[in-house]
Amino acid sequence: MPPCGAKSCSRIVASVFGLGFGELVILLVIVLIIFGAGRLPELGESLGRSIRNFRKQLRMPDEIDVTPKKDSDEQSPAKETDQP
Repeated sequence: MPPCGAKSCSRIVASVFGLGFGELVILLVIVLIIFGAGRLPELGESLGRSIRNFRKQLRMPDEIDVTPKKDSDEQSPAKETDQP
């Protein structure tokens, strides 16, 4: 299989999602109408940050806390005094 050129890669990506150029333009216009031009950079930034954090968490090993939990009853004795 030949290496992916710019034209062949765009065809692969478009065929994976089932969206052509026209559908992507319509989707972008709808998003622009709903959120407005001022909010699009904020949305892109938060989406990028979310994807970055998701990838970071996938790469990190799971942390398992094996320290025993202390009961609050054992730490401080109960003060039971009978005062009138």
